[in-house]
Amino acid sequence: MSFFPELLAVAAPPARGAPLGDIVWASAVATMFSALVLWIAAAHRAGRITWLATAAARASRLTGLPGWAALPTAVLGVSQLTAVFGFYWDVSKHIDTGRDSGPFGTAAHFPILAGLAGIALGGFLAIVLGADEHGADAPPSSVRLARGWHAPLGGLLIFVCGSFALIGFPLDDVWHTLFGQDVTLWGPTHVLMVGGASLSTLGVWVLLVEGARARSTASATSAINPPAPISKPQTILMHWREALIGGSFLIGLSTLQGEFDFGVPQFQLVYQPILIALATGAGLVAARVRLGRGGALFACLLYLLVFGTLSLVIHQLLGETALHFPLYIPEAILVELAALALPRVRPVTLGAVSGALIGTLGLAAEWAWSHLWMPLPWPASMLPEAAILGLAAALAGGVLGGVIGDALNRDRPDLRAASDGVEPTVSAHSTSGFTTGGQSASQAGAPAWLAGLAGAVALACIAFPMPMTLGSPTTVTATLHTVNGGPQRTVAGSFRVSPASITRAAQWVTVTAWQGDGLVIDRLRRTAPGTYATTRPLPAYGNWKTMLRIANGRSVDAVPIYMPADPAIPAKAVPALASFTRSLQRDKQVLQRESVGGALWLTLPAYLLLGAIVAGWLAAIALGLRRLNDSGPTAGGSGGRAQSLSSAGAAARTA
Repeated sequence: MSFFPELLAVAAPPARGAPLGDIVWASAVATMFSALVLWIAAAHRAGRITWLATAAARASRLTGLPGWAALPTAVLGVSQLTAVFGFYWDVSKHIDTGRDSGPFGTAAHFPILAGLAGIALGGFLAIVLGADEHGADAPPSSVRLARGWHAPLGGLLIFVCGSFALIGFPLDDVWHTLFGQDVTLWGPTHVLMVGGASLSTLGVWVLLVEGARARSTASATSAINPPAPISKPQTILMHWREALIGGSFLIGLSTLQGEFDFGVPQFQLVYQPILIALATGAGLVAARVRLGRGGALFACLLYLLVFGTLSLVIHQLLGETALHFPLYIPEAILVELAALALPRVRPVTLGAVSGALIGTLGLAAEWAWSHLWMPLPWPASMLPEAAILGLAAALAGGVLGGVIGDALNRDRPDLRAASDGVEPTVSAHSTSGFTTGGQSASQAGAPAWLAGLAGAVALACIAFPMPMTLGSPTTVTATLHTVNGGPQRTVAGSFRVSPASITRAAQWVTVTAWQGDGLVIDRLRRTAPGTYATTRPLPAYGNWKTMLRIANGRSVDAVPIYMPADPAIPAKAVPALASFTRSLQRDKQVLQRESVGGALWLTLPAYLLLGAIVAGWLAAIALGLRRLNDSGPTAGGSGGRAQSLSSAGAAARTA
């Protein structure tokens, strides 16, 4: 009888997946939670419970939006904030203390799990509450799931993104069991979780737009029981709510920069300007197009507020490594200036012009900011690659931002009129309070091929720097002396790299020490060609992992200086000798020595599966935006149900 409890107590090797006991109870909790959610959904649909409809009605009275948009967006706002806090806390925690014993081995995982579950739940709530007996208040973009059940498009997008992100949590543990722990933000399952949660912000934006459309059409077509007029407090609340979502979208686009923000990138440094260009191009342009004048600046200020708060809380209150982040203010100003100088251009044109400015002047400003604030300043050796790829990424991001804003604006006659030279006015049913001077949606919408081309360019900018090589055989000769002896030994010294030409165009030559209850990044001082000296004492004791790291183009390599013994991998200790000569290795072999790799027959299907999931939610986002755009009102064309409802709404407002 004692065998089963003992079996649950047996843990998997700490460098691999979760202990069996964690898997059992986590599976049980997930099953019970899923069953409860499904029962509530079925009971609500059957009319056996009324409290969910009551909660949705109260949220609707507060915001003026339909309950299927009002209640889920409230849940999603809290969930996304919880997830982003847990995410950055977790990254900082792993940098400082290394791996944990399993998916529940650190407190930072719990807000991540709660946030991801809340995102999926918010999308599911929108789908369940979107049921409508007659389809009268369903937005034109809604998807008919069954007779009498129209699911909001935004709810479906959120549910797809949130579900894939949530699935990434158990898949991450499976990945660790198969291939060891990959202590990198860009691990496949990590990208799945972060990417899904980040893109769910766009789904929330779509849901808010659909709610505004449904409210507008209901006001125009419900002659017997029209909804109550939107009050001024409701209007103000929704103005700011959508503006917050615009900022949240920018935050979501910035999350994959985390390794560079903390100073422990495991890929080429050129990725940082590429990711900044993509995030600011897409996020700031979309905010400016949808929100109008001041929209890009507001999104930037919210981004700075959230990231500044995260850095303060994680570093000062929780005692972990500080989070650094790009500035984004110059890019926001450039987008605003472009919109003011070109008030009658279409959103995609605005995106292209803004992208050109971001990819040149904006990245130049970020270059200066990196030398003031970022852990790894951008060196001149990144040119011309950073300039070319950064500009291409900014142009692609700007066009995508214009396409996104265009799709979101299909219900905005006030902004569409601006493109025809008519003075814009604020619609009574608009959800944005930043409309004056806003860019309009084009009458025909952005062509699909243009969005596809921009997406292909963005993917190309990400894919081009991805392959990495070891480079030519290189040795490092170190001369160290002890600064502080005893159990907490620290060392300093110099390093001679041979051949010296390896460092001539290096993006960084640093000593990084981490996972010993902190992070140390020493940007070494060059004393002669190929020779560098430390500028601070380096830890060489306990669990610290201290290494020399050199990034030179596609070669990102490292030499261990001190490594503790790790029987779980297993790995032998690497002592910090007074003098030694060691060969450069692939950086991943040193930073991720817990990662054990795997046979091709196992790794290839695993990567293909994760790639298919990522392709699935990217395709869902693209198709969803296209549906939102096509279902919106058009000028002069046939728009089916969308056109008739829009025309009825316009006639009612005119009357």
